[in-house]
Amino acid sequence: MSLAALSPSPVAQAVASPTRIAFAMRSVTPDAWDDAIAGFEGVCQEQLATFAQARWPDVVLEPLLFHRDEEVVGGCLIMVQRLPLGLGSIAVAKWAPMLRHTGGADAGSIYAEMIEALCAEYAGRRGMMLSVLPRASLIEGNAEYALLLGRGFRKGATLLFPDRYIVNLRLSDAEQRASFHQKWRYHLNKADKAGLSFEHAAPERRAEFDALYEQMVDRKKFPDHSAYGTVPALMEMANPALRPELFFVRHAGEIVAGAIIFKAGDRAVYLYGATSAAALELRAGYFLHWHIIRWLRDNTEARWYDLGGTDGFQGLHQFKKGMVGERGVITPVPPVANYAERWWPRLLGEAAFAGREIAHAVGRQVDRLRPDRAKPDQRRDA
Repeated sequence: MSLAALSPSPVAQAVASPTRIAFAMRSVTPDAWDDAIAGFEGVCQEQLATFAQARWPDVVLEPLLFHRDEEVVGGCLIMVQRLPLGLGSIAVAKWAPMLRHTGGADAGSIYAEMIEALCAEYAGRRGMMLSVLPRASLIEGNAEYALLLGRGFRKGATLLFPDRYIVNLRLSDAEQRASFHQKWRYHLNKADKAGLSFEHAAPERRAEFDALYEQMVDRKKFPDHSAYGTVPALMEMANPALRPELFFVRHAGEIVAGAIIFKAGDRAVYLYGATSAAALELRAGYFLHWHIIRWLRDNTEARWYDLGGTDGFQGLHQFKKGMVGERGVITPVPPVANYAERWWPRLLGEAAFAGREIAHAVGRQVDRLRPDRAKPDQRRDA
């Protein structure tokens, strides 16, 4: 994308430095945003306009690119959520701002400059509360979250089950199998002998996954609060770099397991999985993930495979922990960090988030009281 296609933000600003002429923040239209960030190492599905438009149709999307000396170095999809009664708005950045290159020596300083620009625009010029959720760190501590707290952000809501289970993709087959915990490796060995086959499917076969997913939800009776409704839009994306991949496992000609995987950036992400009633005995989940790991290693630039969390299900914890093994990482998503320059937007923003947390807590309690609620072990390898 040429720089001529971008429109300047009111916060474009110069930063004095012997080696940098200028740092600038410029807005992009939502229609152009996804292609603009397709090659970012820090890209994730939550930062796609395609996802956000389908998931949160009532928010205003404000995509922003950051430049150093006219070179794009990062980006952030801000979601502006209006508060009830027209009392104001909150600016939300989830898993952002993103870095174009996550491993660069200047990644930390670029992140700091992006945060400064966002604070100046949303908290300063527009008088909003800015809410930032960094992604989980792969090393001990979270430098991005520490930077936010040092900048004056305040700790906000914490995920109920914050741990993310992340597999190292840059291992040989032998190294990967040795990394798996012994019990996980045992189940994979059993699956290898069960007559299963793995296939990478075209996006046009999404209906087959939909059918398997619906059968699983009906069979296991668990409440589905996921963003599954965004799948059609994601699978229809024209940009193949951003479009999720679809995988199936068959047994005796029948599909018994499937998965939808986001593959762009340095972290591939397990979005959705589905299994048939026969999958558990066949250990199809082990077979499926083993071959997805190998496919991602051989067909993408991703260095890690993020399996997501567990929602408190002990069976999922054991399954994912065993797959992460000795060479992967189990690491928490940090709390949300909130910043406002004035007391009024801070009060309104924190009250709005508190109300949302109460609503979520009530919803979880209702789910627990359902007589047909799934038992934890029913979701082990879904």
